[in-house]
Amino acid sequence: MIDWRHWHNESYLIGGLILLGWLHAILAGPLRARLAPGAPYPRREAIRFYSALIIFYLAVGSPLDQIGERFLFSAHMLQHQLLIYPAAILFLAGLTPWMVDPVLGRPAWRGFLRFMTSPLICGLIYILVYSLWHMPDLYERALENKVVHVVEHVMFFGAALFYWWPLLSPSRVLPPISYASQMIYLFLVLIGMTPVFAYLVFSDSILYTTYEYAPRLFRDFSPGDDQLLAGVMMKIVGMLVAIGAFGWSFYHWSKDTRRSKP
Repeated sequence: MIDWRHWHNESYLIGGLILLGWLHAILAGPLRARLAPGAPYPRREAIRFYSALIIFYLAVGSPLDQIGERFLFSAHMLQHQLLIYPAAILFLAGLTPWMVDPVLGRPAWRGFLRFMTSPLICGLIYILVYSLWHMPDLYERALENKVVHVVEHVMFFGAALFYWWPLLSPSRVLPPISYASQMIYLFLVLIGMTPVFAYLVFSDSILYTTYEYAPRLFRDFSPGDDQLLAGVMMKIVGMLVAIGAFGWSFYHWSKDTRRSKP
């Protein structure tokens, strides 16, 4: 059964999170005078950034990982949603222009990065990564092989950063798209995610063998119920977050429109 004392402490996980936190601290501290002379310490950004690292660890390092890997598809879905929504959003919101623009603004990279962060490419990367990893063979491989599972989670988080970049880019070199374009972008990504949602919810069979034969943690909660819950979580949580982002973009778009009227 579940060992609630089991928290992951692998060197690549803890070391990677510490490295990211250290880089942020160096940029916001000793290097701030060189990168942004006179700028105050970005307290709010630091809180967001380190909150993202904590959420990332809770998603993949806490006993939730054991539950999602061995028992419940819906718990695994919750892991992915923690990575895609709060962790990725707070990660981007925790960066400042002067932290990222010295790298993003290099002429040799600017054309490629502008292409890679365009709404079309960002949306496609997110949809393809999310959809392909839910193919039964690939998903089962991730559950059986720790290295593949780590790659899966890193790719989900990376794809989520692409997804949110057109809305939350911290860069002045590669800034967010207009508010009107953001609304169209969010709507199209929701449409693009519909096939994988329908695939999970309306399947006549249990898609993933691990969860079909996993020990039941709750009486009368069948593998079919678990798969249905995971699919509904995917759609409802994704839709609620997208609606919230849509409303935020609409508010700012309407405010800008009123200002532009004579």
